[in-house]
Amino acid sequence: EMVPGKQVTLAHIIASPDEIIYQKLGLNPSVDYGTSAIGIMNLTPPESAVIAADIAVKSGDVYLGFADRFTGTVIITGELADVTTALTEIVNYFRDVLGYVVCNITKR
Repeated sequence: EMVPGKQVTLAHIIASPDEIIYQKLGLNPSVDYGTSAIGIMNLTPPESAVIAADIAVKSGDVYLGFADRFTGTVIITGELADVTTALTEIVNYFRDVLGYVVCNITKR
């Protein structure tokens, strides 16, 4: 869903995902599934995904699984603590520095 304005419309952490999720998304399957996590975000305007990806990889030991400047989708993987830190850094930067409207980070 595309919305006008500057927004982080989705910021979700999948903790301890099943192996099949990594396989179906084409992510690195050679991880410890018990301590790993997947972070997924969607931003508008979609070019914001480039900034989010940069913040993510600089904020911790995370792997950039996917970043699309045409849809605004970013997917990162790593240890749960690192993915949580990365999403938190992204949301805070977009809210506090860029003036975006942001959603809460959800986790399951």
